[in-house]
Amino acid sequence: MNTNTEKKEKRKKKQLTDADVKRKAVKLVVAHLKKKATGEFMGIDYLLDWIEDMDELLQKEEFDIREYHRMRRQFNDVIESTLDETMRGKLRDSWYSMGKALDKKARPY
Repeated sequence: MNTNTEKKEKRKKKQLTDADVKRKAVKLVVAHLKKKATGEFMGIDYLLDWIEDMDELLQKEEFDIREYHRMRRQFNDVIESTLDETMRGKLRDSWYSMGKALDKKARPY
């Protein structure tokens, strides 16, 4: 009987909040962005600075959705400062993915 109680407690602890789900989804978007940022193009410095700032935000324990939306707006500025058309398209895809990540919600159990 003790193992059933332990399993129930683990399930309760594993329940993710909406903030946890959003943070994990944003982390995934940032990871994909890091892979895209390996080439040289005009504006890469802005992107690398943005990624560094985003990594710092993701390290914070508290989740303030307003900060994530602010970073998304800043990311739009990074996209507009990228002169390489192909890279700008790839970054824009990531911008949309980040928006979807911020809309995610935890599944009800």
